[in-house]
Amino acid sequence: MNVTEGHVIRRRPRLVIASKNIGKIRELKALLDEFDIDICSIRDYENAPDVIEDGRTFFENALKKARIISEFTGETVLADDSGLEVEDLDGMPGVYSSRFAGPDASDRDNIEKLLDVMKGVPEDKRGAAFRCVLVLCKRDGTHTSFDGTLKGRIGFEPAGSGGFGYDPVFIVPASGCTAAQLAPEEKNRISHRSMALQKLKKALHQEMNSIRG
Repeated sequence: MNVTEGHVIRRRPRLVIASKNIGKIRELKALLDEFDIDICSIRDYENAPDVIEDGRTFFENALKKARIISEFTGETVLADDSGLEVEDLDGMPGVYSSRFAGPDASDRDNIEKLLDVMKGVPEDKRGAAFRCVLVLCKRDGTHTSFDGTLKGRIGFEPAGSGGFGYDPVFIVPASGCTAAQLAPEEKNRISHRSMALQKLKKALHQEMNSIRG
């Protein structure tokens, strides 16, 4: 809040996305475009802390990121943890999705490892789900969480150039193609992150005044 010549100028609410993943940031910004708020990410802050995701669940990781980044920026923060759970692998890679092939693994590395460990698994045993947990942490430390799930199956080889992460091998039953082959608008409509965000949006409409500074 700024004061100029006796007049109070209230800045637009700001929401910080606790991620450096360009694909994820782009997706979240598109899904939150309807709100009259400034949306940025920790890529816009110098010396933002790297949060170690050592939680046992998506919720624990998302909450930890949201709290630490909110304390660092002094803003309301949206954090998510999401990943792929494969039935034949007893829910793996789960919280280890981004580092399935190692701590510095690329999306391609992770996909190659997944396909390698699933060699010989028949189509009817390749069920999987993308899961997402979002945590919105306000400046006073209070938080709310929202979740979403997209069920599908793992393909036998990558297809498509869109999306990120495991999208090229995740087949969406309704379309018969991979998430990486979907148009961005279609993916944003059905994704696990979108499902969680729809729940967030309802809450955010009611909470807009609480994130004004």
